[in-house]
Order: sequence, then structure tokens, then C-alpha cells
Amino acid sequence: MSLSILIFFAVLFVLVYLLRAFKIGALAAFLIAGVLSGPYVLNLFELTETWTFLGDIGILFLWFNIGLGINMTRLWRLRRTIFGFGAAQVLMVVIMLLPMLYYFSSWPLLGCVMVSMLLAMSSTSADMQLLIDRNQLNTDVGSQTFSILLFQDLLAIPLLAMLPVLSGSSFSLGAVAIDVVVISIALVLSVIVLGRFVMTPLLRLVSKSKSKEAFLLVVMLNIVLWAVLLDLMGLPAGLGAFLAGMLMSETIYSHQITAGISPYATLFLALFFISIGLSLNVPVLIENWVMVAIGVIALVVLKFIALYIVARVRGVESPKATMISLLLAQGGEFALLMLQTMKNNGIEAIPVWHKEILTAVIIISIMVTPLLLCIYDHLHRHSKLFSKYKKNMIGQPENNIIPEVIVCGFGRVGQIICQMLDAEKIPYVAIDLDVSSVMMGRAQGFNVVYGDATNRDVLSDFGLQARKTRAVVVAMDNATTARKAIVMIKTIAPRVAIFARARTLADSQILLQEKINAATPETIESSFFLGYSVLDYLGVSDTDISELLDDMRADNYAALSTVISDKQD
Repeated sequence: MSLSILIFFAVLFVLVYLLRAFKIGALAAFLIAGVLSGPYVLNLFELTETWTFLGDIGILFLWFNIGLGINMTRLWRLRRTIFGFGAAQVLMVVIMLLPMLYYFSSWPLLGCVMVSMLLAMSSTSADMQLLIDRNQLNTDVGSQTFSILLFQDLLAIPLLAMLPVLSGSSFSLGAVAIDVVVISIALVLSVIVLGRFVMTPLLRLVSKSKSKEAFLLVVMLNIVLWAVLLDLMGLPAGLGAFLAGMLMSETIYSHQITAGISPYATLFLALFFISIGLSLNVPVLIENWVMVAIGVIALVVLKFIALYIVARVRGVESPKATMISLLLAQGGEFALLMLQTMKNNGIEAIPVWHKEILTAVIIISIMVTPLLLCIYDHLHRHSKLFSKYKKNMIGQPENNIIPEVIVCGFGRVGQIICQMLDAEKIPYVAIDLDVSSVMMGRAQGFNVVYGDATNRDVLSDFGLQARKTRAVVVAMDNATTARKAIVMIKTIAPRVAIFARARTLADSQILLQEKINAATPETIESSFFLGYSVLDYLGVSDTDISELLDDMRADNYAALSTVISDKQD
């Protein structure tokens, strides 16, 4: 067993390294490692109950992560972009794909509808990584792609609602439509109600213990609880995990949950795709390699045409429309997850061996995407494609503002600072590592970009210059990260004015050691603002209040240092 594990990890390392060299993500490496380690190649492992169990755990957490990314408030804010471009893209693919599937296959109509909608979805993880690697996340191409991917995530709700319908033997279009709508509405309403009145109080109670372990265990218990409940109701366990994610996305703790779960995300992803690789019937795929190849070509070409038509109708220029179409022309991990969920729950909307062929088609299409982009780049670079357009226009940010102020961090504090700068028409750029916050901020008109504000190249690329940048605002939540950013800022622009946000007085003192202009502890300043209102109401003059606050702020709040506690109420 130990030798088998050693060989397995060696194979996995080589695959990840080689595929990464070709800018192909680890997703394909995990699946290929499962295939190579399975009974048909190296025979290191068999698909035992242990591997099946680990794969099921991976499925639950993958469903949870998808649900966690669907926040109703965010979706409502971006509804025009998401439901415009995203919905049109999915509808166009389904319209083009559904007749072909129904004509060339022996599947029932409902199975064809399900598969056409699954194939309309793209790989969120692969596409986002490609945009980041190509430095295009902050461009118009990145913004449009992100909106489409958000709609595809939202499409998970009706697709999951179709699973109980697919498990039935009879088919009535009207009954199916009613069932899907009712289940989808029930999911959304339960998320809003339970998220607000159950999950938020529970997480607040646990967070008071300040135990990361307890917080993480509550999250995991919530996933398993909902999975078991829906399984007992005769519904797929994955639907329960998805519901658990949506519930937690509606709480104020969603960012902390994401941060807590993220270290395990790769592990869960690996378990799921390795189990798929172990379960694939390699002889069947080899025997039907022509069908797999035709499927890959047909999927990529059809989705490219559909996406390109929709993009051009929406007024997107040809180079950008081509780039968006190439990025999204592959299948996605959501389709793989749905196929595996259907298989595990005995839902036979399509034959089992057809599911394996579809799995191979989707994986290969994901692997082909970076190669297609390389070909596109080569043709565009050598003026053989879209030569009348500027060669660098696709990779340029939408807004080439020369900033007077750099805002590091686009959380609640950073957003308020940016609103104030906008109001005074002061050019700025905000930098943040949260992809969702960046894309939604851009959709609302903020000049925010994706990047690591502790990285010298990122700061320089987005406008930080000695003697030209007037000020930098460090609005990061973590004092250690904020200090790293300040050190890096000073290496580029030693004399620039730096204003930092600190959560507590202790954090403020740490940041002030770097000789910055100000490090404002928000807990104390919010107390001052509240105290000002109280004293003003009680009749104390503005002059007396101002003098009192000046005295309390003197020497970095020296008068408060012996009485202020950093305890968060």
C-alpha cells in the first residue's frame, strides 16, 4: 500500500507540473492521475468503498462551495449584466445544442434538456485562473466573462431542482416546469429566511467563543446536516450541501467561511476528480475514441459560435468577442459534478456509458482551451487576425486613469474611501484580491482592479510612482498584511503620504512603527463619533467636544492606552 501511495503522488506531481507548464489547471491532473492509478492502467487502486466515500465527501463540499458563491444581494446588484449576457449565452447554446442531441441520440427529451444546459456551462475555476495568468481579469473581457460565469452558477438552482424530476419515470412538460419552479422558489425563500433568522444567530453565538476550530466544525456540521436531511427526504444529498452553502452566503460571516474552507478546497477537488478518474471505464472510452473526439470538436465549435453571436449582438468588438468565446467554449466542472451526482443517485436520464463519454469530452475541452488561446495569441501577435485593431487593446484595463491616490483593499472601508474620492473627482485606483468584490465594484463604476497590494510589480503596474502619487490608503483588515503593503509601498515611493486603517489601538501602534502619516483605529474613532453625538445632545459646545477629542487623540491615543481593551463587542 505504501509503495502504491508513493507512486500515486509521484504521478500526480509530474502531471500537475507538466500541465501547469502548458497553463492547464490541476483539475485535469487529478482526473488523469485517477485514470492512471485505476484498474485499467497501473492498477494501484480500485474504486473501493473508501474511495467512493471520499469522492462523496468531495462532492458535498464542491456543492457547498458553489452554493456559497451565490449571494442573492450581489446577484441583484449585477442583475442587468448577469441576466443579459449570461442568460443570452446559455439560451443560445441550448437552442443550438438541444435539437442536435435529440436528433442524434436516443435520450428522452428531459435528458436532452438537462445535458444541453449542463454543456452550456463553462469551467469557472479554469477560466478565472486563465484570466489571472493572462492579466486580463481587470479588462472588459474579464468583466464580461465573470458576469457570464455568475449566471451559470445561478443556473445551478433550477438544474438541481430537476434532479428529483429526472428520477421519476413519467414525463409531462407542464408538470416538470411546475416542479422545477416550485422547488427553485422554495430553495431561494428557505435560504433568505433560514439564513437571516437561524444561521446568522448561530454563527454569531459560535464566533463569540473565538475558536476557529469550533467555527469550522459548525460549518461542516451544517453541510452534513442538510445533506442528510435532504437524503432522508429522497432528494440528492448534493442539493442539501448546495443549500447549506447558499444559507451561509446570506450571513455576514460568508467571507470568514470562505477563508476557513479555502485551505481544504484543493483537497476536496482532488478527491472528487480522482474518484471520477478511478471510475472511468477506459476500455469503453478507447473503443469510442472517435465519438469522444467528435464530441469535443462539436462542443467547442458550437459554444464558440453561440457565444460569438451573442457577444456581437451586444456590441462587443470582434477581438474581445473572440476572446470571450474561446474562454467559455469548454465544458465545466459543474457538469461533471451533476453527472456524478446523477450516477450516485441512480438517476438514468441518459445511459451510464454515455455519461462516461460526456465526462471525457468535458475534461478534454477544458484542457484544449489554453492551447486555443495560445493559437489565437500567435495569430493576433503576427497580424494574421484582427490586424486593424491595436495589438494590446484586449489586455488593457477598461479605465486607464493615472491615479493620484492608491487604495489598498476594497472592503467596507475601502469602498467608502473610494466613494469619497469619486465625489471629489480625485483619480484613484483600488486594489484587492477578492475576485467577487473586484468584479462587482467595477460593475458599479468603481475603478477597482484585481491584484496583490503587497507585490511590488502590482503596485507599480497600477500607478504607484514616486513624486507622482499623492497618497496611499491602506484599508486592509489584517494588520500583518497591511504592514507588508506599507513596507512595499515605501520601497517604491518613500515619501508618499500613507494613511492606514486599523481595527484596534494595538494594530494602530504596530502600523505607526512604519512612520506613516496616520493609522486610525476604527473601533475608537467610531466610539468618538458616537460620543460626540451624545455630548452634543446633552448641550456641550462644539468647541469643548473638539478640544476633548483632540486631547484623547494626542500622542496616538495615549490617554486611552491604559483603559482601552481590544475586545470586540
